[in-house]
Amino acid sequence: MELVNFILTTTYFTSKGVIYKQKKGMAMGSPLSPIAVDLFMEWIEEEAITTAPLNCKPSLWKRYVDDVLEVIKRGEAENLTNHLNQVDLTGSIKFTYEEESNSSLPFLDTLIIKKPDGTTKLCIYRKPTHTDQYLQFDSHHPLHQKLGVVRTLLDRKDTIVTETEDQRKEELHIKQALARCGYPEWSINKVKADKENPKPKVKPPKDSRERSKGLVVIPYVEGLSERVSRIFKKHGFSTSMKPHRTIRNMLVHPKDKRDPLQSAEVIYEIPCQNCPKTYIGETGRLFETRLTEHKSESEKVSAKSFTRSQRKASASEIHKSAIAEHVAHQNHVIGWDEAQVIDQESDKTTRWLKEAIWIRKFE
Repeated sequence: MELVNFILTTTYFTSKGVIYKQKKGMAMGSPLSPIAVDLFMEWIEEEAITTAPLNCKPSLWKRYVDDVLEVIKRGEAENLTNHLNQVDLTGSIKFTYEEESNSSLPFLDTLIIKKPDGTTKLCIYRKPTHTDQYLQFDSHHPLHQKLGVVRTLLDRKDTIVTETEDQRKEELHIKQALARCGYPEWSINKVKADKENPKPKVKPPKDSRERSKGLVVIPYVEGLSERVSRIFKKHGFSTSMKPHRTIRNMLVHPKDKRDPLQSAEVIYEIPCQNCPKTYIGETGRLFETRLTEHKSESEKVSAKSFTRSQRKASASEIHKSAIAEHVAHQNHVIGWDEAQVIDQESDKTTRWLKEAIWIRKFE
């Protein structure tokens, strides 16, 4: 429990060179945060529902993250909300409520409508601020991703909307919204045809040699990436494409730039100042630590006063890195100030592969 408490309260971050500690709440981006928060919310729910007065005890309680759908007696919404806000003594969690209006109530992407006969139907709910802006059809993305937008909207229509007439209206709305985003009619018809006549699933062969050898993520370049993907497929590799440059990564930089020397899990280059050769290496530790090791060993080699016999002896020694070998054999000066990180990869095997590619590139 002490370890868990340490992890949950260690919420440090930097901004403009200043170190801050988040005093309240969980760290955003931590994989542990949603788990701990969900456990806390489950505890609040159990306490609140168990101790709720009979007159405002909910007969239905459904929660998804921070949205709750509940059924209680008419006129008791405020009493239940006040009770919920008394459970958490820290005051960190605050409940608000919204009652049904015109016999309808939104919950997530669903609009629950109560019909005159007392039954309910479901439609798609869109906030008043919704703009119907989706991925533009003329954007630099592979075709299957654009068709995926169409499929997602049609799947949502078929999954959520319960009545045929409402499904027809929703499909018309989807067509009009996609048309404004440049989608031709054939793209929608193609997805509908694929949904109506899905291709039969083929079981993978039992021979493991014929199964997929892994996933390769490649940047998308129109016309080129599709051909590369087909080549990978012939050799048993699946491919996934991602944008090479986006407006977001060109304009938005919310985090402080990290000092390259303080980066870990990197591939780096260290050039020689006396010849065109460049050393390419990788490390899972801080780049500064590895660079210091290279520099220390090379300085030990270069600090020696060599006679001809000493030079031959040093050249025959086995040194820890190719940089020290280069200094021992050529007596060249290494450009430590020009050393830089050229790639970053957290997976060790992938990092080794990238290192080999960079070495080949600099040959």
